Amino acid sequence: MKMPVVTVTLVSAALLYVLWDQTRGTPAPASAERFSNLATSPASRGEVLDFLVSRVPVFCSEATGRDSGETFNDCVQRANSRSSSCRRTMVGQFPDNVMSEAVFRDLSITMINCLVPQSGVVQP
Repeated sequence: MKMPVVTVTLVSAALLYVLWDQTRGTPAPASAERFSNLATSPASRGEVLDFLVSRVPVFCSEATGRDSGETFNDCVQRANSRSSSCRRTMVGQFPDNVMSEAVFRDLSITMINCLVPQSGVVQP
């Protein structure tokens, strides 16, 4: 029986790509300074969303008034479970490239409110 050369070549190439992709290091997370001058150095929407998702514990700390405990952990868990649906929502509402402070602010506020919804009650 003759070996299908094209199929073997394509499968081998796919396996090599997967192995190469898994050995690459993950890029360092963006810091707030990355978004300080968007007019000359636009950021991708994904970059901004990755940054915001990485800050979920900070947002939950601000929302709950705690840095640990059951309420804080529940907040982080709920935000992490909502992150993919929130990202999909942002894709439909915001451009691929964030080129201004106003778009960054609107995207950030909308994403934070999606991840960690706040009630309308003002705490004393």
